[in-house]
Amino acid sequence: MAVETDKKRVPKRKRAHAKNPKKRTAANAKIEAGKEYGLNDAMALVKEVNCAKFDASVDLHIRLGVDPRKADQAIRGTVTLPHGTGKSKTVLVFCTPDKEEEALAAGADYAGLDEFITKVQGGWTDVDVVIAMPSVMAKVGRLGRILGPRGLMPNPKTGTVTPNVAAAVGEVKGGKIAFRVDKTGIVHASVGRVSFDANKLADNANELLSTLLRMKPSSAKGVYMKSVTVASTMSPGVPVDAKSIK
Repeated sequence: MAVETDKKRVPKRKRAHAKNPKKRTAANAKIEAGKEYGLNDAMALVKEVNCAKFDASVDLHIRLGVDPRKADQAIRGTVTLPHGTGKSKTVLVFCTPDKEEEALAAGADYAGLDEFITKVQGGWTDVDVVIAMPSVMAKVGRLGRILGPRGLMPNPKTGTVTPNVAAAVGEVKGGKIAFRVDKTGIVHASVGRVSFDANKLADNANELLSTLLRMKPSSAKGVYMKSVTVASTMSPGVPVDAKSIK
């Protein structure tokens, strides 16, 4: 019996991905092409077009008119979101023995020095934020190749190198986030969860955006905040009108 070879059969996997799922298609249809939404309206819409079945992160993606290769335009800093991120952050504190109890009492998940340096050298990086006292940075500096690429290396500019570790832990647990512009000139940051009220998401987003506006380098030319998009995990992005930032 002859076997037909002139017809190519499309693998099921490819056919399954030929079109967007119905939920994603319906979500895309709710976003008006070419329109930029006010911050409050954008946050209400991002909740409406969420496609994830879990409490997804709501993230801002801000394209800035800066050249990250220039030191004075390599934007980085911290901001405390008024309503937090909705995620409990795991905090490791590198400190001297006399500060361990203080750090743990403030909410740190781990506190110590040599024991945790050894763990990190062995590949352990199961934390969200690393804080260190200035007096131990000579030892912690050896971990740069491990912590740096993961965005975990303590840095004075983000308030994660400080003698007051208890205050730093409290700020992180209370909603303080660090941000930095990537090599393409974009800042990516979470401003809450999709379960948040739209007004709370807008408050958090406005705090970050207004902070970035205040940080505009004097050497940056042209349009500074080129575009702002908000999106929840696995869902379409909603363009935000930068003029709606308070």
